[in-house]
Amino acid sequence: MPDLVSGTEGAKLYSMDKKTFQLLPMKIFKKSKRSVSTNISMLSLVLLILLGACVTTKEATYLQEYEDSTYTGEYVPPEDYLIKPNDNLYIRVTSLDPALAIMFNAMGDGGAMRGDEASNQLMSYPVELDGTVDLPYVGAVPVAGMTLLEAKSAIATVLEDYLRDASLTVKLVNNYVSILGEVRAPGMFIIYKERLNIFEALAMAGDLADFSDRYVLAIIRQTNESTIVKEFDITDRNIIDSEYFYVMPNDVIYVKPKSGRYFAANTAPFLFAFSAIAALGTLVLLIQNTRLLSQ
Repeated sequence: MPDLVSGTEGAKLYSMDKKTFQLLPMKIFKKSKRSVSTNISMLSLVLLILLGACVTTKEATYLQEYEDSTYTGEYVPPEDYLIKPNDNLYIRVTSLDPALAIMFNAMGDGGAMRGDEASNQLMSYPVELDGTVDLPYVGAVPVAGMTLLEAKSAIATVLEDYLRDASLTVKLVNNYVSILGEVRAPGMFIIYKERLNIFEALAMAGDLADFSDRYVLAIIRQTNESTIVKEFDITDRNIIDSEYFYVMPNDVIYVKPKSGRYFAANTAPFLFAFSAIAALGTLVLLIQNTRLLSQ
């Protein structure tokens, strides 16, 4: 034993009893084994975090076929929007006698609707709390609870006493949908078509974000009686025949994040930084494990 070592190190080893010295390699091996086990556990944790931040194809696919669909499968015709108090109606009257028709138009010009809501508000008639619109020279005309077609017919009937050849246009000014939550471009969007389905509405908001919960979307809808909240699954193909397929004017669509995903890691800067850190940590752990195993 003294022939193999010398100096201070030799004195330290020589001072050990024989049994302790014989067990020294085993202690070193156990320590290395524990280090490898710890590093493998850390590597597994990093991989779990990375996998947990992923979204499967099944979770992101629309119009899937489910045997246990939550929808009945029976076709539900789209509802007609019913005019409500605080709505704004664009009412334009035209006639062979323009000077006479202009008296019944807001702002007096009878111009067409413009692209911005502020201008359209000035050229429209508000629906009062009692459900009527107050037309010049005509007075209050009840319209609440009617469809736009029914309101047009009611106003045209009143105007027959003043204009026998009148042509009438009635449109809803506050015709928009608000889309909030886990979408790529949330906001308020004007509806330019009579029937807008849920997929067209989400397309205006840039589609659902990666970490949105496609199984539970919510529509907040106002009726003449109350405000209701409806939840639906947009991944189910049977949504096409359901009451949730078509969006109504003034609907609010809310898309909530997936459970446990409400953090900014899905945005590009944070995602790149997180991926870089995870990759670097994985590389360091692999190098350490290789060194320990080679000793």
